[in-house]
Amino acid sequence: MQRIVITQPGGYEQLRLVSEPDPLPKPGEVRIRVAACGVNYADGIIRMGLYESAKRLHGYPITPGFEVAGVVDALGDGTKEFAIGDRVVAVTLFSGYSSHLCLPTDRVFALPDALSFEQGAALPTVFLTAWFMVHRQVHPDAGQRWLVHSAAGGVGGALLQLARLAEVQAAGVVGSPHKSAAASAQGAALVIEKSAGDWAAQARAFAPSGYDAIFDANGVSTLNDSWGLLAPMGKLVIFGFASMLPKNGRVNWLRLAWDWLRTPRFNPLEMTTSNRSVMAANLSFLAAEAPLLRRGMLWLLERFADGRLQAPPVEAFALVDAAKAQQRIESGQSVGKIVLIP
Repeated sequence: MQRIVITQPGGYEQLRLVSEPDPLPKPGEVRIRVAACGVNYADGIIRMGLYESAKRLHGYPITPGFEVAGVVDALGDGTKEFAIGDRVVAVTLFSGYSSHLCLPTDRVFALPDALSFEQGAALPTVFLTAWFMVHRQVHPDAGQRWLVHSAAGGVGGALLQLARLAEVQAAGVVGSPHKSAAASAQGAALVIEKSAGDWAAQARAFAPSGYDAIFDANGVSTLNDSWGLLAPMGKLVIFGFASMLPKNGRVNWLRLAWDWLRTPRFNPLEMTTSNRSVMAANLSFLAAEAPLLRRGMLWLLERFADGRLQAPPVEAFALVDAAKAQQRIESGQSVGKIVLIP
């Protein structure tokens, strides 16, 4: 087998391809011959040494990656849920950048026939994150208005699709004009381009009474404005801090410290009087909630199978080019999802 290993935090050069014997599945596990591995923004944060769950739950050396799709090619003793040759998609806690992977069957799911391996590997992390925020934190009602930042990205696009299913009117914020079409295709009722001017003023015009939910992955650059755009009883859900992180692969500690100092501290007294809330989500820290995540994944796959949900646009790189893939996603220019092909 081959996999990417990060021995210590650093730049793109830390993503090293290694060859090892194929793993053997334990009882209750299957081995997957991986056809595609999903790439997420969090993977680069793991490489930089800033991802808290990687430090707490795993440590270094580490293989990044939270999702794969492929074919079952070996079964552990007593494993009956799958057969050799089954097309599957799986949720991992790290270790996804691999050509072969052994996982317990409760993290493995049948891949709908309508989806390619590349599409399958692009789904679990972003759609489970969106599902958790929408259905476990926000609880949507038809007719609500939401604001989705990073609307052409993986989680942003998933949020727009879930908003459409819930009959919610969602405005999507994108950083560049070339991302507008992708946000519209995922279901945005309005696309706001930051480069066109005051994004907050455009957002306020779409929902003069405020938003019922705002999903923000930027951090200090937008959090204050997002908070100010909430309606009474509105919820601000935070799922990332992209504007605080570098685009050249290396951490600028002085800038990071400055952005941390400027990050809003939300006052519980103000939240009480305005009936507005702040929430947050990190899928990797939900790994202990396996039954909940399995329920969410089955809910999502049912809707991918019948066409109510659509896979995002996918851009593919070879596994050996993991550094180029991470550089692409950190550039802020990618649309949809990126996958690696072993």
